Amino acid sequence: MPESANRSMDLATWGLLVLLGFIWGGSFFFGRIAVQHVPPMTLVLFRVALAAIALHLVFGRMPGFYQTLSSHWRALLVMGLINNAIPFTLIFLGQTKIGSGLASILNATTPLWAVLVAQVFTTDEKITPAKLIGCVLGLAGMVMLIGPAALGIADSPLWAKLAVIGAAVSYGFAASFGKRFKGISPRITATGQLTASSLIMLPLASVVDQPWALPMPPLNVVAAILALALLSTAFAYIVFFRILSSAGATSASLVTLLVPPAAILLGILFLGETLSLTEALGLGLIALGLLSLDNRLGIKRKGQA
Repeated sequence: MPESANRSMDLATWGLLVLLGFIWGGSFFFGRIAVQHVPPMTLVLFRVALAAIALHLVFGRMPGFYQTLSSHWRALLVMGLINNAIPFTLIFLGQTKIGSGLASILNATTPLWAVLVAQVFTTDEKITPAKLIGCVLGLAGMVMLIGPAALGIADSPLWAKLAVIGAAVSYGFAASFGKRFKGISPRITATGQLTASSLIMLPLASVVDQPWALPMPPLNVVAAILALALLSTAFAYIVFFRILSSAGATSASLVTLLVPPAAILLGILFLGETLSLTEALGLGLIALGLLSLDNRLGIKRKGQA
């Protein structure tokens, strides 16, 4: 029986899902604050390194923890690159020019790219009518969001939006690559990929940004960096694993729908951001696309009871 058919979420799990939506929505909020004072690569280094240290402290005493890490270091290095280093850098780069709400909406296209990547590069996940409709709706929403910039009639530059979309594409590849970690504790995978991405970002940030020469950021920026690393990365993984174990991956994926509203709300309340009608319509199309991808719109394949 499919996972979604036999695993439902109770009230406590729904609460955790909403909490995770705000925590991950907060990552765009904290990132927007921090990237105004800290270069993107250095910010990524702080985020992944502090989160990795926290997860080592929390999970490092699990039996066989470090033996498993060492035996899968090559795959974890790739995962750290495409699931942390590349997308985090692209998101922060885009956020130097666009608001947290718009960045979160563009990042919400991740499941669409995951489906398209799986269609091209895997043999076990082929596209269905529901997934096709979801991709069309989601991509239409994305075009609506970047269209004005492409025509040169929007305030935010096209390259900044494409950077965030590039992050979503990277996450899409990570979704397919991550299947090779089946059977390995997600806690080990999370800690390993964050450790690997820290090792990747350390030389890059050192060469490009020379963080030791940067001025000390204001206290609110330091607080945003700590929240980004410890709350929106390390703690978020812990909450996500809890949802994953109690409700399964399909239900946990619904958090994708909650992140943009959370980021938009935080941006409006604390950063003075606004949401245009075009952006709201684009978000709506992406949300419909994600619901269709998850087959929550009730779209049935031919012959399906």
